[in-house]
Amino acid sequence: MNVLIVAATEFEIGPWLNRNNSHNPLADVLITGVGMTATAFTLTKNLQNRKYDLIIQAGVGGSYTEDLGLGDVVFVSSDQFGDAGAEDHDKYLDLFEMGLLTENQFPFSAKKLINPLEVVSNRIVLPQVSGLTVNTVSGNERTIELRKEKYGCQVESMEGAAFHYVCLQEKVAFAQIRAISNYVTPRDKSQWKMKDAIVNLNEWLIIFIESLRFVNF
Repeated sequence: MNVLIVAATEFEIGPWLNRNNSHNPLADVLITGVGMTATAFTLTKNLQNRKYDLIIQAGVGGSYTEDLGLGDVVFVSSDQFGDAGAEDHDKYLDLFEMGLLTENQFPFSAKKLINPLEVVSNRIVLPQVSGLTVNTVSGNERTIELRKEKYGCQVESMEGAAFHYVCLQEKVAFAQIRAISNYVTPRDKSQWKMKDAIVNLNEWLIIFIESLRFVNF
């Protein structure tokens, strides 16, 4: 089967890159660059030239809840855009509240970009969480509380919703996998567990891709 691994940076999937022999690769790899714009452009351009049975986005992210442990690997089954909208005095209006999109306008469902799950749900045995994607990572109390209250999501990234959007539009099976590197709190990198997150993410990725070797979707 044809599998594509998508990551924002080489750093996040370094152990996988070292294992994925270029002469006999288990999967293609696409490094998109950081953020929604880079992800959407690079992935869409890639899909113009090659079709895949499954695309996996692998990366790290922050958690809004301590129900998830630092280093935990999760399956982001739905994602949302967290800062596309307008400030209205002390309120924040998203694109749906502004009337620029309807809640179930494809590829959205109840404002979310939901993984249909048919292909991957029975093979990915990970906690399923909801994601929020932002251009500016949350790093102060006011922003954190606003986003928690408005969206109620569990994890935060800078690329996830763009990845979901492209895959849903292109009608390709996909899975966003993230390892928790930090809690979403006022910014303090001394509390992050980036190394643990990357080790766990890549251990999962290596085992999962090996398991797909003889699978046909």
